Amino acid sequence: MTDHHSSSGLYAKVYAPGVGSPVLLLHSLALDHQVWDEVATRLAQDHTVITPDLRGHGRSAGEPPTSLESMSDDLPPLLQELCSDEQVILVGMSLGGCVAQALAARHPQWVRALVLADTTCWYGADAPATWAVRAQKAVDAGLPSLGQFQRDRWFTPHLHESRPERVDQLIDIFVANDVTNYQATCHAMGAFDYRETVSSIKVPTAILVGEDDYATPVSHAEDLQARINGSTLQILSPCAHLSAVEQPDAFIAAIARLEAR
Repeated sequence: MTDHHSSSGLYAKVYAPGVGSPVLLLHSLALDHQVWDEVATRLAQDHTVITPDLRGHGRSAGEPPTSLESMSDDLPPLLQELCSDEQVILVGMSLGGCVAQALAARHPQWVRALVLADTTCWYGADAPATWAVRAQKAVDAGLPSLGQFQRDRWFTPHLHESRPERVDQLIDIFVANDVTNYQATCHAMGAFDYRETVSSIKVPTAILVGEDDYATPVSHAEDLQARINGSTLQILSPCAHLSAVEQPDAFIAAIARLEAR
């Protein structure tokens, strides 16, 4: 594994080159590349794996994001530096799934296939207000005040019981975020509406969702599938919102199926 700092200000962990297509993994809100540890380690046996920290997250520099499209626009310079002109299998979870949609729509020349996990093309009519309230709570009371809320949404009781140390690690990453960047990203997520744009995605697409995902429920995944022609949908159980942690095998299998197409 190596560390890479791109010209667009993004940090990425890069796993040793493999013979398969390169894979780009985009993390969820207020986490970083470490949420992909289970998936990336497995994929690195056969692929070059790139796990960036998105703008305003982890070790990535830059001004707070103004939109999810601006976060997607940070990625082509990173890909040019690491992949030359080779297309990637693009994988995004939650926030990362929204950014992946934007990258696939705005920069389709980089994307060979797409995996969208526990995500949505629109958080709903009340999303701007809902995300604004969450952002303001983080500003007023600090990110630790949202720690239990995230524990309950991110993981099933099974994972809490079987891997409490992994749960604690990810909550520690969450509470260490810069509040200004968290606030800006929340507002960007509230404003995200790709209901019309997402239909322009033409690459093979697999959609994954946890059966017990209350952040982006199964209905959001079904809506995505209806809008992306030819996409497939898999409902994972036991699984809540962070499916890459609870069901890493599903990602390995989905990527293998897409690469074979």
